[in-house]
Amino acid sequence: MDKTFFQQLSQLVAQPSVSCTDAALDQGNLPVVSLLAEWLEDAGFSCEIMPIAPGKANVVATLGQGAGGLVLAGHTDTVPYDRQLWKSDPFTVTERQGKLYGLGIADMKGFFPAAINAARAYSKTPLKAPLIIVATCDEESSMAGAKALVEAGRPHGRFAVIGEPTSLKPIRLHKGVMMERVRITGHSGHSSDPSLGNNALDAMTVVMARLMEFRRELAAQYRNPAFGIPSPTLNLGCIHGGDNPNRICGQCEMQFDLRPLPGMDTDDLRRRIRDRIRDIPEQFGVTLLYEPIFEGTPAAETPADSPLVQMVEKLTQSEAGSVAFGTEAPYFRQLGMDTVILGAGSIETAHQPDEYLEIKNISPLLLWLKQLIHHYCVQGHAAL
Repeated sequence: MDKTFFQQLSQLVAQPSVSCTDAALDQGNLPVVSLLAEWLEDAGFSCEIMPIAPGKANVVATLGQGAGGLVLAGHTDTVPYDRQLWKSDPFTVTERQGKLYGLGIADMKGFFPAAINAARAYSKTPLKAPLIIVATCDEESSMAGAKALVEAGRPHGRFAVIGEPTSLKPIRLHKGVMMERVRITGHSGHSSDPSLGNNALDAMTVVMARLMEFRRELAAQYRNPAFGIPSPTLNLGCIHGGDNPNRICGQCEMQFDLRPLPGMDTDDLRRRIRDRIRDIPEQFGVTLLYEPIFEGTPAAETPADSPLVQMVEKLTQSEAGSVAFGTEAPYFRQLGMDTVILGAGSIETAHQPDEYLEIKNISPLLLWLKQLIHHYCVQGHAAL
C-alpha cells in the first residue's frame, strides 16, 4: 500500500464530517474540503470550493481543459457513529488482519486518495479531455451537495465514476429512495367511552392497510430483473402514538420507506398515495398530514450499451449490475453524464461500527482509475 495513500486516508478519517437530519449531530465538512483542495492543487488541478451551507462546501477540481472529460466523484460526509461500539478509535485508521478500520473509510473517504493517486500519474501528461474530481457534502442526509451541482450546471463531464462501496463490482443502476411520514391528529378521551374522542391509531391502521395494498400493487405492476429484488419495496418503518391504554389515542405518526425502480416518478407515487388516504380524515373525524421526510433521491440507470459501462466491464471482468441503496448517480445523470458506481469498500461494512476497507481491494481500484484516465482523458475518448 502506497505511503501517501495511507497518510491521506488517515488525515481524511481524522476529520469528523458527520451529516445528519438531527441538527444536534450534524457537522460541517470544511476541514475535509480544505485537505482535498490542497492535495489536488499540488497535483496540478484548478480547484473551486463551492459553498453550500454554513460550514459545508463542495470541491470541483479540474485538470486539463476542453469539453467533456471524465469525472471521479464522491461524498465527504459520514453517518453518525456509536463510539462505544467500536473496537478502535473511529477517527484513527487502524490496520488489523489485512483491513483498514475507520469511520467513513469504505463509505467513502477511501476513494479520494485513490483518485488523487491515479491522477498524479498524469499530472504532467497533456490531456485531450479534462479530468475532474468532485467531492460533495451531505450525501448521507439531504443530497444538498449533489443538488447544488445540478443547479449550477457543473461539472460539464461526459462520463462519471462514483466511488461508493461496491466491492470492486461495477454498478450501472440503483433504486430510488423515498422516506415519508403520515401524521394523524384525533381527539383524546376516556377509553371507556369511544364516543368521547376520535382515535388516531384506529385511523392509522387503515392507512397502513392501504399502504400494504399499494405495496402489492406496485410489486405486480413494476418489475426489473436487473435487481436482486426485482420490484419496488415499501417498508413500514416506525410508528409512535398514544400514551396510555386507558386513553383514546389523540395523535399518531408512522414513517415508511419506498424504493422505486428506474422509470418510476416520485411525484406520481406521492400523488397515488394521497389519493388512497384522502377519505380517512372524514371517515374517522381526524386531521391527516402526509409529507416527505426529505425530498428523496431518484432512481438511476445508465444503459448497458454505454461506452463507459462497457469499458468498466472490460477492466473489471464483471458485468455491471445493480444495488438497492441510493447514491448521487441520478444527479450526475441529470448533468448529462453516463455514470458508473465503482468502489473498493463493501456496503456490508458501511453505516456500522468497525467500518473497514480491505487492503487487497486498493490496488485494483487504483489500476482501473489510471486506465480510465488514460483512455478518456489522455487518449481523449471522453471529449465531446
